[in-house]
Amino acid sequence: MVDVYWRIGTHGDQPSVRRPHAQTRGDWAPSEPGSITPGRRGGSDDGYTYVDHMADVAKAAESAGFVGGLLPSFPFTDDPFTTAALLARETRTFRFMVAYQPGFLDPVHAARLSASLQRATGGRLTYNVITGGGGPQQTWWGDTVAHDDRYARTAEFLDALKGAWGTEPYDLDGRFFDVQGAHLPPELAAQPVPEVYFSGSSPAAIETAGKHADYYLSWLEPFSALPDKFRQVREESAAFGRTPRFALRVEILARPTEEEAWAEIDRAWPAIDKAKLSFDATGDSVGAARARGFIKQPVTGPRDLEVEPNVWAGFHLLRGGPVFGLVGSYDQVAQRLDELVELGTDAFILAAVPHLEEAYRIGSEVLPRVTFDRTNSLTSTLRSAS
Repeated sequence: MVDVYWRIGTHGDQPSVRRPHAQTRGDWAPSEPGSITPGRRGGSDDGYTYVDHMADVAKAAESAGFVGGLLPSFPFTDDPFTTAALLARETRTFRFMVAYQPGFLDPVHAARLSASLQRATGGRLTYNVITGGGGPQQTWWGDTVAHDDRYARTAEFLDALKGAWGTEPYDLDGRFFDVQGAHLPPELAAQPVPEVYFSGSSPAAIETAGKHADYYLSWLEPFSALPDKFRQVREESAAFGRTPRFALRVEILARPTEEEAWAEIDRAWPAIDKAKLSFDATGDSVGAARARGFIKQPVTGPRDLEVEPNVWAGFHLLRGGPVFGLVGSYDQVAQRLDELVELGTDAFILAAVPHLEEAYRIGSEVLPRVTFDRTNSLTSTLRSAS
């Protein structure tokens, strides 16, 4: 079984290739020509908020066949734990993958908070544990801990959270956390600990993933680079007697034909910030550095960023987020997803904007074409990539 999640923006409707500088829904951006909601009624906003829009996206993704939705967390977003509690009442079986950095929560409080959400939602909480990529977004939190130490802190946090998730007193005299007699009441302790999707490409990250990750989560990279990355995680996990699963975060631009998909990219290209073509980045993220390493310079047009068939390294130029994603026809994108399953991928977090309409598009046009079958041989695309 391959779980497929959607992404639900927690920071306003993202720009799309059709409207590269516009946020058209919700109350995160001022109302302007072209805005869809809030609408005007009697000279005033109609009261449609971004919470309403997120609920619409969650319900659309649930009805389109996605198992759940990622709720991102950045300095400029709503809090994902709060958002999950709000959206759970709008859905039935939809899971909420809450992204958070462990360094900014007390692990025992996080255990109680999470167990309460599990109890309220019937076990629909999943973790996307992120440790942070350094730079301004890290110091915004007041966090100046060095790169490898951040991963050591994350590992200790998860030790403490899991240790406190029970009825017996738990102690930890750690480097980052001091826990004495921590435990949960029986009603909360009986709830399942959320599955952990864990991100990070550095040796320190992979070591922590080996100990704690139920799913090792990576941004999409060229297909030829993924097997070695997965192998490293398997080796680290084996040292802890664990068998990891793998998940990929994948941006999607799919249309009925390949020509139509690339026409969308061509339409957006004149509006991108050309300064970003240097792929310079702040912070100490190893994953971001890996992504830059796959790009051949100079970049003079959008097809220069197609590093493998249908694998395009320009999504971050259109909007914030991962560098790599898939561009092509419905059949091509489905085929590439099947190839990723063949490489060992057990779950996906897919995303496209606008989130609402694209949830229906990907759910109805792409997912039914994916077999999610590991018994097939790899296609010519993978052979050519190797």
